[in-house]
Amino acid sequence: MNEPGGQLRLPPLSLYIHIPWCVRKCPYCDFNSHQREGELPEQEYISALLRDFKQELHYVQGRQIQSIFFGGGTPSLFSAAAYDRLLTELQTVVEFAADIEITLEANPGTAERQKFADYRRLGINRLSIGIQSFNDQQLKNLGRIHASDDSRKAVEFAHAAGFDNLNLDIMYGLEKQSLDSALADLQETIALAPLHISWYQLTIEPNTEFFKRPPSLPVENLLIDIQDQGLELLRTSGFQRYEVSAFSLPHRQARHNVNYWQFGDYLGIGAGAHGKITAVAQETIVRTRKKKQPAHYLADCTAATAVVSAQDLPLEFMLNALRLQNGFTVDLFEAHTGLAFSKVAKRIESLHAKGLLEIDGKRIKTSAKGMQFLNSVLEEFL
Repeated sequence: MNEPGGQLRLPPLSLYIHIPWCVRKCPYCDFNSHQREGELPEQEYISALLRDFKQELHYVQGRQIQSIFFGGGTPSLFSAAAYDRLLTELQTVVEFAADIEITLEANPGTAERQKFADYRRLGINRLSIGIQSFNDQQLKNLGRIHASDDSRKAVEFAHAAGFDNLNLDIMYGLEKQSLDSALADLQETIALAPLHISWYQLTIEPNTEFFKRPPSLPVENLLIDIQDQGLELLRTSGFQRYEVSAFSLPHRQARHNVNYWQFGDYLGIGAGAHGKITAVAQETIVRTRKKKQPAHYLADCTAATAVVSAQDLPLEFMLNALRLQNGFTVDLFEAHTGLAFSKVAKRIESLHAKGLLEIDGKRIKTSAKGMQFLNSVLEEFL
């Protein structure tokens, strides 16, 4: 893989854990989530996760786990006791960093004061609450199981449990949404005092109910107005945009997600989970994938694996790094891909000449214009 100037090195290691069940599948959701039917097989699934992780221990390569992210589905359907068992047993085979960030996604419709307190006590130190809107009609349109009051209570429960590190998810570009309504959602989100906000546009994805029956979404000019005024509202409220749809107060970025965007390594365990691992000895980067259907995963949690080709590496790296406001350094590119920067230098220079990228010494980042046309920027690396 390498040529002079590129030297593959082990990046930080994170762990993604997928909980595939939800109360009801949302019509916009293209994640690997499955509507709960009857009682959840909590203990059976935790056992499968532990088997899954132990099969991937060789990928750890002496590193500590820097962050853990429980995604879904709806991870807050699982009990604190289930997560206690999982985290306790994981630490018998791998070392957690002393300042590890452990995030759990929560649905306001499954929020409970005691459950949140129990999550915090066992070491989960960051919650990500999927609010999406404070407009009850919009929540109905989105197929959410919660109402706006549930969101306010969930945040109250989180603060009471001691979660100071809190992310709130909020959408814009919803069905027949006005500028005022979109900004009202964002203002109420900010007023709830999270340290981090994920603010993103509703997009219609294949294999969803909305793809089959698309809602009436705002026109492009209105979407631009919502984005421009929303970005200004976030900025004046002290939130720094550090990625396309991620905003935080100073020094409170999501460490787990930053590792993704910097092309770090992550183990992925659970039904449908994906992983990305650097194998320095083989000078390769490996992608892993688990079976998507929960029943199939419970029966067999082995991974399908694929080596990322040297030809595909520049695009895979840029898909992540160019989403970050601070971009990347030449050294990071070479260390996390094993490629010499000369592999992409001409394309970088061409995008810089078009005003789509900025170059500051050895740091390359997407310009404001480039962020508007990010897909076009990334196409240069196909």
